[in-house]
Amino acid sequence: MEHNFKKVLTIISLLIFFNIFLISGCSEAIKTLDQGIKGPQIIVNPGTVRLGVAKMKGTKIVFSGSGFEPGDSVFIKLLNVPVNGKKVDLSVAAADVEKNGTFNAEVGILTKISDLLRATLGSNEKMENIIIVTNPPMPAGAYTARAVSMLSDKKAECTLNVKGPSLIDRLKDWLGVKLGKIVKK
Repeated sequence: MEHNFKKVLTIISLLIFFNIFLISGCSEAIKTLDQGIKGPQIIVNPGTVRLGVAKMKGTKIVFSGSGFEPGDSVFIKLLNVPVNGKKVDLSVAAADVEKNGTFNAEVGILTKISDLLRATLGSNEKMENIIIVTNPPMPAGAYTARAVSMLSDKKAECTLNVKGPSLIDRLKDWLGVKLGKIVKK
């Protein structure tokens, strides 16, 4: 009887663990541009990112916009990000505006690692890319992202929510350290 109870308890524990794992991996709904807005607008997908090293490295962050001049260039900055006791604007992406006035600007891996995680890229003895963590990441919070036109005075803003790493993110980072893909100094 006691043996069956332990089996059932083990199965229930595994089911709870896998459900938590699946729920933590669920993503939010993809945002789309509002076709009813004629002026400049910007959105970001995903709207919320987590500061786990492995999670951030694998997250595709894309700013999309419309209402800008065709042939223009747009730069995206995160406003008022705390860095060394000061608030600074971080340039995180840039894109050319298409003929229909839209753009898609993906945040590059170097920006995610150096500006958001405040880490560096390196290599190990096997010449594999690794992430070297020497500083804490940017603080969690809601940050205003601003798209600025280079050829006109057009601007648009949206919010990027930054959260700390989840329990699963911390587990992935721990595993990354054990596998030598993440180095913490």
